[in-house]
Amino acid sequence: MKLKSLYLLVLFSLLFLGCKDKSAQKEPGMEAKKISYANTINPDNFKAVIEGDSVNLYTLTNKNGLKADFTNFGQRLIALHVPDKDGEMGDVVLGLPTLDAYMNGPKNNFGAVIGRYGNRIAKGKFSIGNTEYQLAKNNGENHLHGGTIGFDAVIWKVRQSGIDQIEFTRISPDMEEGYPGNLDVKVTYELTDENELKISYEATTDKATIINLTNHSYFNLKGEGKGDINDHVMMINASGYTPVDAGLIPIGTIESVEGTPFDFTSPKTIRQDLNSNHPQMVIGGGYDHNFVLNETPKNSGGLVLAARVTEPTSGRVMEVYTSEPGVQLYGGNFLNGNSTGKGGKPYMKRNAFCLETQHFPDSPNQPDFPGTLLKPGEIYKSTTVYKFDVVK
Repeated sequence: MKLKSLYLLVLFSLLFLGCKDKSAQKEPGMEAKKISYANTINPDNFKAVIEGDSVNLYTLTNKNGLKADFTNFGQRLIALHVPDKDGEMGDVVLGLPTLDAYMNGPKNNFGAVIGRYGNRIAKGKFSIGNTEYQLAKNNGENHLHGGTIGFDAVIWKVRQSGIDQIEFTRISPDMEEGYPGNLDVKVTYELTDENELKISYEATTDKATIINLTNHSYFNLKGEGKGDINDHVMMINASGYTPVDAGLIPIGTIESVEGTPFDFTSPKTIRQDLNSNHPQMVIGGGYDHNFVLNETPKNSGGLVLAARVTEPTSGRVMEVYTSEPGVQLYGGNFLNGNSTGKGGKPYMKRNAFCLETQHFPDSPNQPDFPGTLLKPGEIYKSTTVYKFDVVK
């Protein structure tokens, strides 16, 4: 009986070891692909304590290897790595390599949240009822992107709920930059497994105020620092746009894009009409205009397709979906080389474009534009999705 028991013990041990070895073997093609990211950000370059508030670098990833880096200073998207047609990752947003460069270098809005009001307000004035409010004039005689110290230049509280989602919160105090009401703001970023960067804005106030939040990322689908964006092929789903005066303030009308350089209803290169002598192109020094979005088509989440951009060399495609009525196309006209990016190259004129989803500029002073008033008891909500794909 002892020999039989010993025989069974040895047999069981051999079977167990055999199963263990088999389970440890990898099936052909199952080896994990090592993903390489160019110009990886050093987290130590973004660690600081400023007036008692901690600043850090935060990273989101999805199952496909997309990666997004944020700092809670200005709630900025610093880097966004997405694949090209060969599966190689590339960083497609402009950004700076250190916190110090954002705080103490030339003023910029690279990747930042913009508020309380994205874009321009004429002469920095607006009224709610019989009360007139005066904001900072930080763009000639006008107010731009929230003022002298907007949402892009303050520290946000952070809660990262997983590898693919992060939430930024802040209370903007009553009369900050001249805006009435204590505004409680929450912005959530999610990097989905469908290769979408989804941005969800939410806010409440204790006093009637105006609000128009957006993200000011600069995109180059070839990769940041890799030249101009003029050969990107762009479609903007808009039949109308809002012409501007010499100060880039809307004159109050909505005009058809048909027959103008602003007609992107059929895909064309950004370069195609860039040197047009159309008066609006002369005023803007290129594209820096608000487009009035059509109401269809929509994605499965009910968001309107605002734009689709393709970069022929890399094969990268970016689609923009939004709940907002407008989108600002900015062609990087004022980039001048005074900021050096993550790859060590200066950002020159038209090295990137922006597609800023929004309510229209100067809406508080334009009764025919969609309103931006937020009252106590109401909840401001806005959603924008940047979705990435490739064409072979």
